[in-house]
Amino acid sequence: MSRRAPEPVHLVKGRRDKALGALVRSIPYARYLGVDFDRRGDELTAVLSYDDKLIGNPLLPAIHGGVTAAFLEITAAVELSWAQLWDEIESGRIDADNLTPETLPRMPKTIDFTVDYLRSGLPRDAYARARINRVGRRYASVHVEAWQDNRSRLYAQATGHFLMPLRDG
Repeated sequence: MSRRAPEPVHLVKGRRDKALGALVRSIPYARYLGVDFDRRGDELTAVLSYDDKLIGNPLLPAIHGGVTAAFLEITAAVELSWAQLWDEIESGRIDADNLTPETLPRMPKTIDFTVDYLRSGLPRDAYARARINRVGRRYASVHVEAWQDNRSRLYAQATGHFLMPLRDG
């Protein structure tokens, strides 16, 4: 019985990064806001790069609450989609090299999303991580936390419930 040699790490990393890039590019509002993702293994950190257009109150100045909510919701949806996509890539059911925004699996749909604004978002980059609390065939629950300079000093957090797309097969 012959065993296939493992792929070089740089090829695997490149394929996974291409898949994540296709996933993020498939969300027009994420592109507009400037949301990107830093991947370390299967862990994602969302990055909202500061831009003047994100400011809602120029007197403070503070990031608009709608931008914060969208940033958290995008983070949650991408985390759910990435977890599903990661499994599909690792199993070989999806070829990451041929993924485009048009050929990606469907995104989860938001059922409800509750945001807690803990302090003003300052005019600088923001970061967020999502934790999947429960995922089933049709329903998922996710918690998201956002911070700026200090991971332990959150400026917002959210809990969302999502309708998961049906898987083929």
